Amino acid sequence: MQISFAAKAQDGAGVLVVGGSERELLPAAAALDKRLAGALRRAADSSRFKGRVGDMVELLAPAGLPFGRVILAGTGPGAKFDKSGAERLAAGVVSRLLTGGEKQLTFDIDVPKGSRLKPAQAATHLAMGAQLRSYSFHKYRTKHRDEHEPTLSAVTVVTEDAAAARKSWERMRAVADGVFLARDLVNEPPNVMSPQEFAARARALSKLGVKVEVLGEAEMRKLGMNALLGVGQGSERESQLVVMQWNGGRKKDEPIAFVGKGVCFDSGGLSLKTGAGMMGMKGDMGGAAAVTGTMHALAARKARVNAVGILGLVENMPDGKAQRPDDVVISASGQTIEILNTDAEGRLVLADALWYAQTKFKPRFVIDLATLTGAILVALGLEHAGLFSNDDKLADRIQQAGREVGEVVWRLPLHDAYDKMLKSKIADMKNISGVTHGGSIVAAQFLQRFIDKTPWAHLDIAGVAWQDGEQKPLSPGWGVGWGVRILDRLVADHYEK
Repeated sequence: MQISFAAKAQDGAGVLVVGGSERELLPAAAALDKRLAGALRRAADSSRFKGRVGDMVELLAPAGLPFGRVILAGTGPGAKFDKSGAERLAAGVVSRLLTGGEKQLTFDIDVPKGSRLKPAQAATHLAMGAQLRSYSFHKYRTKHRDEHEPTLSAVTVVTEDAAAARKSWERMRAVADGVFLARDLVNEPPNVMSPQEFAARARALSKLGVKVEVLGEAEMRKLGMNALLGVGQGSERESQLVVMQWNGGRKKDEPIAFVGKGVCFDSGGLSLKTGAGMMGMKGDMGGAAAVTGTMHALAARKARVNAVGILGLVENMPDGKAQRPDDVVISASGQTIEILNTDAEGRLVLADALWYAQTKFKPRFVIDLATLTGAILVALGLEHAGLFSNDDKLADRIQQAGREVGEVVWRLPLHDAYDKMLKSKIADMKNISGVTHGGSIVAAQFLQRFIDKTPWAHLDIAGVAWQDGEQKPLSPGWGVGWGVRILDRLVADHYEK
């Protein structure tokens, strides 16, 4: 979608969107209402328009105006018209118009009194909401394609500070592109998105200046990555470890590191999932997708930081060669793991990838993202990701970044009592506790065993990485691309020179 900014709205074809709250029309809306001889106010008064974000009143082919339609969109109370509110307002309008035949859209939304947003901020977040909601994934449709093909192609945002908005949008557009990349990776079917295909798409980041290296099974075997390799040994598709480096900081600066779980399809292995439980498991690489999208965003906006992204890419399948319950593997760290459930595989992938990230790059911190446990949905539902960390400062920064961009997290505890639940009778640890409670915490405790003294955070994103409906207004189903915005914001706020 083409996004542009202008100092004033130009009469023309398409849709004009103006703003209002329950009590008043904002200046652009009031001026338009005057041109319409009060028709906009009458329409609002005769409908259930309360001025809340999401409320809309629509006038089709208004007399005396060249616009095909006018929409009055609710901004909510001025004090609550923040970045998230602006994005949700724009996303709601785009959702309504995306495939309906309209091609052009103009937002002329004044910043309500009481809002802390500056005009350029409001404009760029309106643009961000419109851009994120414009995403579609319909490449495999062959019939009725026109019903799903977006028609809306151009959005203009009116702001008194168009120059500042354009400058800010350059950065935000790079982040939106990273989110779209992450969504594409998750949305692809598993017969297409193999570990090798994922690695090939990660290699494409080299065009942005990212150094990309791909390790195959032979190379990982030399590194002792038997925990990761064990997960993929039942698949005909070779496992991969992708290492991406963006060097935008000074040579002497320690990098920051992101690690993503990339199980491209998870059948459960020999601990086979049910048929219903297996549906959607193409998205079990949502963590790796988020890391890839983040590296794209950092490189595209030329972030002044050294960053490493590591992806453990496998396919977990049942086969005569597959890993068995009761197997014992030696991880790259030298610690031994008793496998009691082959469907607790993501932590095995991350164990070796986390160890590699620390020993190879000596990062300032390492953050892993993984669709790791169904238990996190029981604890937090579909709105918050679970956060676990050994470092309060890092955890606080992640939480703040999440609030800024609307990718919220909730910190859960780590404690020795949970760690004891991993005690094995024959190895250094087992990969599950064997009890039904505390599953997300126990999984995080497992990962912590592969962390040295490096500040570390684990984000369990199983509840937020995809959606079957549209409970997240900035994203259509299925892949959300969750993680790109929070990581980019974290870097921008605290780790760029």
